[in-house]
Formats: sequence, structure tokens, C-alpha cells
Amino acid sequence: MQCIIAGTGYTGARLLTAIDGSVSVSRQPLPTIGASPCYVRDLDQTSVEPVALDDRYAMICCIPPAVEEANETRLERLLHALHPPLQRIVYLSTTGVYGDQQGRLTDEATPPAPSNARARRRLTDEKTLLNYDNEHDCEIVILRVPGIYGPGRLGIDRIQSGTTFIDEADAYPGNRIHVDDLVQCCIAAIQTNVPAGVYNVGDGDHRSSTAFATLVTDLAGLKPPQTISRKEANATFSELRLSFLRESRTLDTTKMREVLGVEPRYGDVEDGIRASLIDDGILIG
Repeated sequence: MQCIIAGTGYTGARLLTAIDGSVSVSRQPLPTIGASPCYVRDLDQTSVEPVALDDRYAMICCIPPAVEEANETRLERLLHALHPPLQRIVYLSTTGVYGDQQGRLTDEATPPAPSNARARRRLTDEKTLLNYDNEHDCEIVILRVPGIYGPGRLGIDRIQSGTTFIDEADAYPGNRIHVDDLVQCCIAAIQTNVPAGVYNVGDGDHRSSTAFATLVTDLAGLKPPQTISRKEANATFSELRLSFLRESRTLDTTKMREVLGVEPRYGDVEDGIRASLIDDGILIG
């Protein structure tokens, strides 16, 4: 199936190189990513120029919602611009739509309960896609994605700048996925033999963000991160950072493995960090 990649940031750029013949929608031209055609569109504008496709496409949407609340979302503007209607859409949502589950095992049947504006906007986009499905007979696959890491995204600069973390004894379970495994999930999800629906994606390694940062420094030969108690963090961390750290859940990714058919290459986060450090030239493979 022909594929259009909407959003060409960290994950989208990798999808463009991984899926032959794909085209993209991006805020800016992409002269460095192969010869893939790129439709330059600013989805924050009230009027978005149409994108005329020569066939019904599948789309992988990596575009985040706008920071500010709006009557119409970026996703809605994009859907209105694409012609003819899409055949299948894979949308990268967030596990944040589940809100705080107090560490409980969280599968796709868990009712969404977003506790912050970011997650509420993602859930709004999920509902927008279900309406699009009803109007255009389009298959919708929603991937609920946790934190994404990989080459260039290990948080080394933050650690070296002195960012503090919560003591491991006070830390909550973590959920994350290596960008290469996320790309494989996206490629699997555009296949027509994969059932539409919601899929949690993740590596199944639930070490805390503190444990992750400590492992990064150990493997990179750096000084370990500074840590403080959760009580101290509540008094000193920014409200934005605390909004992430207040939520706790253990993501169940059984459906990803058994229905989507993806077994993460980096099911052990240590392997994923090591591979990323090698790609970044910090370790020798």
C-alpha cells in the first residue's frame, strides 16, 4: 500500500527512509531525506492547501496536536486537505491518555482518563479519527506510544547539565520504546491483514526513568545522575516535569506482540541504550 508520512520529526524521518516510495507532509521542505516527494503544509494555518493524491493511501501520522487548545486540530486540517480519502490511518497517540493508573497493569481495555491537556488533546484526535472512519470507511489503527528513545535521544545533555532525578526508591515504573522498534510497529500497522483498533506499544522493560538515566551514564562512562527524594522533587521540579512524574502505569503490550505481530528488538533497554550509544559514536561496536 502506498504510504504518506505526516510529520517528519524524530520518528517520521526514520519512517521515510524505511518505507520505499513513501511521500511526506511536513512544515518545512526535506532536502536531505532521499528523493521522497514532500508536501509542505503548515497545519497551524486556518486554511491548508489541498494535497491531491493519485490513489487512496495509507497514512502514518506523527504530528502532535497544537500546544494551545483550538476549535479545529492540526489533524482535522490535515484530513480535510488530503484527497481522495485515506484507506488506512496509523496514528501515533500517547499512553498518557490512560492517566495515572497507580502502577497497575494497563491494557487497551483500560478506560482513558487523561489528567493533563497534552493527553486530552491526543484523545480528542483519536475521536476525530473514529469520526473520519465513519464518514469515509477508513481503517484506523491507533498506537499508544510511551517515551521514545534512541540515537541522539538518551538525555545525556540533560544529565551532564545537572538535571536531578527522583531517588530509585521513590521512582515509578517506566514505559518506553526504542525508535527502531516503533518504526517496525508502524510498518506492521499499515498492513491490511492487521486488524484496525488500539495497540499499546512498548519494550516491556519497566525500569524507572531514574534507572534508565543511571544505565545511560554507566554505559557511556559518565558521572551518574544526581537524585533527590520525591518530596524534594515536588517542591523543586517544574509543573510540566511533575505532570509526567505524577503518573504511574505498567503498560501491557501483549496485543502488540500477538496481534500486531511485533516482538521488540530491544526488549531489554540495556541493549537499546548500547546500540544507541554506538550509533552516536560514544561506544565502539
